[in-house]
Amino acid sequence: MSETLPSPAQERPASKVWAALWLLFAVWLLYRAVFVGAGSSYVTELDGRAAAATHNDFIAGTADFSWPRTIGVWCAAFLTLAVFSFLYRDNAIYKFAESLFVGVSAAYWMVVGFWTVIIPNLLGKIWPAWIQSWAMPGMSPVRDEDWWLFLIPLILGVMLLWRLSPQGAWIARWPLAFIIGSTAGIRLVGFIQADFLSQIHNTIEPVVVVENGQFLLGQSIKNFLIIVSVLAATVYFFFSIEHKGGVGKISQVGVWVLMVTFGAAFGYTVMGRIALLAIRFEFLFDDWLWLIDPAGKRLGM
Repeated sequence: MSETLPSPAQERPASKVWAALWLLFAVWLLYRAVFVGAGSSYVTELDGRAAAATHNDFIAGTADFSWPRTIGVWCAAFLTLAVFSFLYRDNAIYKFAESLFVGVSAAYWMVVGFWTVIIPNLLGKIWPAWIQSWAMPGMSPVRDEDWWLFLIPLILGVMLLWRLSPQGAWIARWPLAFIIGSTAGIRLVGFIQADFLSQIHNTIEPVVVVENGQFLLGQSIKNFLIIVSVLAATVYFFFSIEHKGGVGKISQVGVWVLMVTFGAAFGYTVMGRIALLAIRFEFLFDDWLWLIDPAGKRLGM
C-alpha cells in the first residue's frame, strides 16, 4: 500500500500556524529588546581601548551602550537559530548559515596562514629585508646561510596553484603527493613516540605494588586490569591461530575491552558536543534573551 503525500490544501493550515507562531515570537523579541533591553551589550574604556564592561563599570556609570557588539549578539543568535532550524527540516536559512560558516572559516584560516606561515617562514626567509620593510619591522633583514632551501617550498606552492587551471591540473599532483607523503611520515613518527611507545611503557607496570613496605591493593588491581586488557585485545587481533578454546575466550575478553574503549571514547565525544550545545543555549537565554542570569551580574537591569 503506497503512502499518500499531503496535498497543498492540507499543508496550508499548518503553514498558517507556523507563520502565526513566528509572528508572535518576533513581537515578543521586539518587546524584550525595546522595553527590557535584551541583547544589549556595553563597553568601557580600558587603556584607550573599548573592552567589555563589567557589573561594577555599569554601577559606576562608566559603561556605554555598544551598537556594534549588540548587533553582533543579535547576528550570533540568528545564526544559532538558523543552524537549529535543521532539526525541523532542511531549509534555505540553514543552508545560508552553513555556507556563511564554511566561507568565513576558510577565509579566516587563509588569512591566518598567510600572515603566520607564508610571510615569516617563507617570504621572510627568502627576502628578509623586503618583508622587514613593510610587514615585520622587528625581523632581521639578514638572510640565513641556507636561505635558498626555502625556494623548494615556494616552487611547490606555485605548482600547487596550478590545480585551479583545467589544463595544468596534473602539475599540482607532484606537490600534493609530496605534502601527503611527508605529512604521513612526520605524523607516523609522532604517533609512534606519543602513542605506541608510551602505551607500551605504561603497560610495563608491577602487578603487585608495594610502597614503603605497604601493599597497595587499589593500584595493584589497576595494573593487573591494564595488563590483562592489553594482552586480551592483542590476542583478538592475532589471526594466525584460530580463535577456539582458551584463545577464543581470551579474544572474547579482548572484544569486551574494545567495546568499553569505544564506548568511553564515544561518550566523551558526546559529552563534548553536549557541552557545546549547553553553551549555545546559555548564550541564547542569557546574553540574548536575558531570561537567565547565572552569574547574577546582568548589565542594564
